[in-house]
Amino acid sequence: MGTTVADLRRGQKGIIKEFADDLIPIKLLELGCLPGNQIELVQIAPLQDPIYINVNGSHIAIRKSMALKIELEIIEDAVNL
Repeated sequence: MGTTVADLRRGQKGIIKEFADDLIPIKLLELGCLPGNQIELVQIAPLQDPIYINVNGSHIAIRKSMALKIELEIIEDAVNL
């Protein structure tokens, strides 16, 4: 398994390659979590769950277990703050 959304650091971006599981909720697909779309990690909650992502201008909170199922190709490293 390659890099997933759960592996991203804040501000890092990637392109969705595929899903590790066919049981991705329809709501995520409707919000733009589709292969080929860009995704950015916005924030991680204090207890590491949920993870806040930006897909097509929509901020979405997903569980870490779901983030582990979305495989990415990283396109931009996070900016050092």
